[in-house]
Amino acid sequence: MDAKRLIIEGKTALGIELGSTRIKGVLVDFQGQVLAVGIHDWENSLVDNIWTYSLEDIHAGVRSCYSSLRKAVEEKYGVTLENIGAIGVSAMMHGYMALDKDGNQIAPFQTWRNTNTQKAADELTELFNFNIPLRWSVAHLYQRILDGEKHVAQLDYVSTLSGYIHWKLTGKKVIGVGDASGMFPIDSDTHDYDADMVEKFDKLVEPYGYPWKLRDIFPEVLVAGEYAGMLTEEGAAFLDETGGLKAQIPMCPPEGDAGTGMTATNSVAPRTGNVSAGTSTFAMIVLEKQLSKVYREIDMVTTPTGFPCAMSHANNGTSDLNAWVSLFGEFAELMGMKANTGELFEKLYTHSLEGDPDCGGLLAYGYYSGENITMINEGRLAFLRTAGSKFNLANFMKVHLYTSLGAVKLGMDILMKDEKVKVERIMGHGGFFKTKGVGQRYLAASVNVPVTVMDTASEGGAWGIALLAAYLVDKKPDEKLEDYLETRIFKELSGETIQPYPEDEEGFQTFMDHYVAGLEIEKRAIDIMNW
Repeated sequence: MDAKRLIIEGKTALGIELGSTRIKGVLVDFQGQVLAVGIHDWENSLVDNIWTYSLEDIHAGVRSCYSSLRKAVEEKYGVTLENIGAIGVSAMMHGYMALDKDGNQIAPFQTWRNTNTQKAADELTELFNFNIPLRWSVAHLYQRILDGEKHVAQLDYVSTLSGYIHWKLTGKKVIGVGDASGMFPIDSDTHDYDADMVEKFDKLVEPYGYPWKLRDIFPEVLVAGEYAGMLTEEGAAFLDETGGLKAQIPMCPPEGDAGTGMTATNSVAPRTGNVSAGTSTFAMIVLEKQLSKVYREIDMVTTPTGFPCAMSHANNGTSDLNAWVSLFGEFAELMGMKANTGELFEKLYTHSLEGDPDCGGLLAYGYYSGENITMINEGRLAFLRTAGSKFNLANFMKVHLYTSLGAVKLGMDILMKDEKVKVERIMGHGGFFKTKGVGQRYLAASVNVPVTVMDTASEGGAWGIALLAAYLVDKKPDEKLEDYLETRIFKELSGETIQPYPEDEEGFQTFMDHYVAGLEIEKRAIDIMNW
């Protein structure tokens, strides 16, 4: 059946992902083929020392993304998008969205980027004997309690951004297990919040006298393939302001960008892993067994089906690298040359391959915000060199590409060197890998294993959540997600694998030695640079 007929008959799935710098909608058929894409660009704001997006920007951004998608369908196929087989919503994991009983936001939305929860995270980690990262929802909740914020007494619903948008569209307070694992520790046997830890938390906050317990205000946990509600009339009107979209569309559990990244790279089975590299960078390894001990550098989360998964999550990825590319674009314009942004990235990334394997002794930190893995709670951006460093454009670009993987590399070393975690394949996706053979080569040098980038890598998590939506309505009875992806989605897809170069591995390790030593400079910069 041709694409136009599939769209008319609603034999499609739509995934919408709210990323850090872009909201993206991807419409696919049930084989995962992309039919249309919608995009809305946005940026977070630092307001009163909180990294946030306003509710107005969130709502307008989702509508704008859907409008872009609807127009793309009309222009490409000459039909109006009315019927969709299934819809899924994904967003940046973690964070804190707080609502009262009337559904009103009663505290600023706090994104994953905030590191203002150190005391709460430390106390909860000790209480649970389980690493609670600073950005997890329960850390934000407990920090609000410790800080005596009055809104906590009025809480009726606390969720992530994906859970919030899903609630707006369906009225259901549910969340996918992968995103839930960024709110509170998950028991992979029950696919629910860990019961013992829930009890410990409720006892911890009982003296404050709040009228709720944790399960009263956190969303219900669902796994991939479970029904998560229907698009309501109100939800359809919220999403499509033209009124063309019909209600009663089934929706899959909302997921975080880690879970959709795993899905988009077919990395949901044990011994598989993926690295998502963009504004933030995180590596996910699906485990065969739990780690031997608690590591503050490693998040324990789950796949969309509840498998335990170790995550090395860096708050900072390519933001500073992107800023430098923009600066080069300004220079090109100053010289009378209008440079296409995509061409700028491709030429500068490719030119980095001519640099020295160790970046010629250059050092950089793209810390826009604090970095959990290196225990640095504020961001300072730095580029450093000595008089003897080899300062040229190739090395300059290479060091900024390397440093985008620096913090993640520290977490991966714990998993692969200390814990001896077995990994058969690493898949790369995100903007870092868009220029063929560059970011992929550097990641292979970083993790010391072959790295594969699929042809679909640029579609990212929006494609991943679209696949989860398709899985909801098109799976066979008792068909597991990993089998569905392996035999029905990725069977015909192609990609390219790069083996690590020995000279790159040696050079990257030299860079990492400099990176670790230079962290003291970052700490001093925080003390000194307060303007």
